[in-house]
Amino acid sequence: MDTIANRIKEIRKENHLSQSDFGKILAVSQDNVSLWETGKSYPSVQHVILIAKTFNISTDYILGVSDF
Repeated sequence: MDTIANRIKEIRKENHLSQSDFGKILAVSQDNVSLWETGKSYPSVQHVILIAKTFNISTDYILGVSDF
């Protein structure tokens, strides 16, 4: 599993959200979240920015550029 997939799953789990609830926050389906978490698809730049703003983390962290 790649870094982006791992980070998205970690962010979701740390916030005690189901894939469905995480998707609702981001206005995407549970299927999209599942694809992101398995590395079969990647979130758009806009979704990476939305995840970062919503959960108060850096886009670099989501993308695996930094460890915080």
